[in-house]
Amino acid sequence: MNLIHIADTHLGLAAFNRLDPESGMNLREKQVYDNFLLAIDTIIQQKPDVLVHAGDLFDTVKPKTRAYTTVLEALDRLHAAGIPFIVIAGNHSMVKTRYTTSPYEVLTYHPSRITAAYRFRYEEVEIGDTVFHLIPNMLRVEDYRTAFDQIELASGGYHNVLVTHGLATSIKDKRLATVAEHELDSTILSDKFDYIALGHYHRQCQITDNAWYSGSTEYLTYGEIADEKGGLMVDPGRHEVRHLDLPNTPMIDLGTIKCEGVLPGDITEEIIDRIAKRSIARYAMVQVTLDGLSREHGKGIDMKALSPVREQLLDLKIRVLGKDAESPVPLQQDVRAIDYLQEFSAFAGKQQHLIARQKEFIGKCGYEVLQTVMEQHREATE
Repeated sequence: MNLIHIADTHLGLAAFNRLDPESGMNLREKQVYDNFLLAIDTIIQQKPDVLVHAGDLFDTVKPKTRAYTTVLEALDRLHAAGIPFIVIAGNHSMVKTRYTTSPYEVLTYHPSRITAAYRFRYEEVEIGDTVFHLIPNMLRVEDYRTAFDQIELASGGYHNVLVTHGLATSIKDKRLATVAEHELDSTILSDKFDYIALGHYHRQCQITDNAWYSGSTEYLTYGEIADEKGGLMVDPGRHEVRHLDLPNTPMIDLGTIKCEGVLPGDITEEIIDRIAKRSIARYAMVQVTLDGLSREHGKGIDMKALSPVREQLLDLKIRVLGKDAESPVPLQQDVRAIDYLQEFSAFAGKQQHLIARQKEFIGKCGYEVLQTVMEQHREATE
């Protein structure tokens, strides 16, 4: 048995105020969809016996239509390749009562070999020489123990794989502070399983000899900038686990720039120079830290000079590390650093379902309102 373990794809996630010029969709959201389908193609090329998703397939319990159609397209591709798909509900995409329809229920109507565990109970499925024991995210932490106690390990040449979603006790200090985030009792991560596929924690890491988090497939926050993203290729019988690179949008740390005694213009040029030297992919996410930026620098770095490089990136996060500060904080940036007026005008002009008079009205009124809000923000900041 060869399986691929992924988790925390968070389809539907939107971030940063940037739109895709073709679809009008949030650009980050579109990247997540596109990269997920590319990841499915990469997985199919590996020819696994099964694809296991350890929770948080969707970013919310009520997925957007595009999130659903993206998963359905992925299921089509897996079905054509003859690869079964196992998925459990995570805390982001689980319903909060037993009387609400789960988003996973829709997927079970697909003709592919899909097993979805989302009903707040233990389920199992046998594929080849392996029995998969599935414990989705539960309503209460004590429900994990109830579900775990129902497991009967298969014998007679079968391998046993546990798939569950939660925070292992050994990394409880890494809480994500999200709804229904439950801690997994260390006894649940039993060495009696040949492999334990975990979801929820976004960093790919090994918890015990047989238990792994595959991590999220995408960089979802800047707190993950140093993490390795992708999936895991697993042979439970041989107890072998290998990293699998999967397509994602890069998140790059440009390091720290010492600002003491440096002119603001030179700091700006250093940021631009670091971006240019890294040959960064278009629409990547980039972070830089300014150490020692103070009032002596006046208004600070030149945001207008940064506009051309910002245009090539999805996001440029600038952090400031003040004197005697324990950690950096985001730089308070002027809203004029991004040309929101141009973004709005371009978006309004692409709405094909509107007649010319409607476009003119929406463009004029929307432009005026947006301009007023930006001026109010600027005055409040100053």
